[in-house]
Amino acid sequence: MLTSIALIFLFGLLGSIASKLLRIPSLVGMLFAGILIGPFALNLLDPTILEISADIRTFALVIILIKAGLSLKVSDIKQVGKPAFFMAFIPATFEIIGYVIFATLLLSLSWLEAALLGAVLAAVSPAVVVPRMTALIEQGYGQKNKIPQLITAGASCDDIFVIVLFSSFLGALESNDGLNLTSLFSVPVSIIFGALLGVVFGFGLYFLFKKFTIRNTIKIILILSCSLLLLGIEEALENFIQISGLIGVMSLSIVLKNRLKEETSKNLSIIVSKLWVAFEILLFVLVGASVNITYTIHAGIGAIILVLIGLIFRSGGVFVSLIGTKLNKKEKLYCAASYLPKATVQAAIGGVALAAGLSCGEVVLSTSVIGIIITAPLGAILIDKLKSWI
Repeated sequence: MLTSIALIFLFGLLGSIASKLLRIPSLVGMLFAGILIGPFALNLLDPTILEISADIRTFALVIILIKAGLSLKVSDIKQVGKPAFFMAFIPATFEIIGYVIFATLLLSLSWLEAALLGAVLAAVSPAVVVPRMTALIEQGYGQKNKIPQLITAGASCDDIFVIVLFSSFLGALESNDGLNLTSLFSVPVSIIFGALLGVVFGFGLYFLFKKFTIRNTIKIILILSCSLLLLGIEEALENFIQISGLIGVMSLSIVLKNRLKEETSKNLSIIVSKLWVAFEILLFVLVGASVNITYTIHAGIGAIILVLIGLIFRSGGVFVSLIGTKLNKKEKLYCAASYLPKATVQAAIGGVALAAGLSCGEVVLSTSVIGIIITAPLGAILIDKLKSWI
């Protein structure tokens, strides 16, 4: 496993350097580095590290959300509250509708299978989007209308909404009992309870930091530990109540951002940024390693067209979400571009239908892979290149 970790970092860095030379986002090189050394190409990685890949990717997401939370002020969130709420579910809903309409025509799926495919593809990638939005906040871009804060808040809830839908569609296909609409109510419940629990943990840490003199590095260890505990609570209580641990992580960090001294929260954010340097490589190389080239080749032109149609529907959903805001046309286009990238959720759940033995499983996985390859680089490039628009 140690050799595999070394290879991940070395190839990831080489991919990052190559991307910079080509003037494209570094994550693109990391993704292709993962594909190259992964089990479906050169197969250089120890199977053990691939078995814990999902946990490593989750840890990386936790670091991203902590960093995002430490950059968000409550006043900014209030300012983007309504459009962020709409951005959390309208674009994903539009995209799923697009898949239900066109996947039945292009891939000969049933409407429920098409909805399952749409739920897999409709999740925006916080691993691609959130670090870039955090960087824009630090650089001062888009602060007049708080666009990076809007996208960060919406994208963080978008995944929860989509994953709940995916679970509902998967259960309906496995049981043949039809769609259980009551499970959809777990979406707001999950977000609300996750946020509340995160606030409780956040204030607990705030009072601890206020009462005792603690080094910033130790504070980060405590924040990480509490964040992982939130995920553990989510898993432990999943049969009783739905709680979003990831929303809890962001809520915890937002509390600390708004309660600690500005200098302290800034120093904590700097430490997290340094951690992200390593975990970014781990995250995107391991996402690339999960990409099955065989399925990609078999996906065909129909899957490519379908992904592009889904992006058009998704962008339409973004514009609908932003109706009534003060954003101009370029700013709205930038928001739509920022909502294109897909990577981590697709890598995590793209193969679930195939593992469950569903007839649509290979199509779902193939199209998920196509979605990652097309949208992760495209979205990252557009976010970086068009930032002057905001």
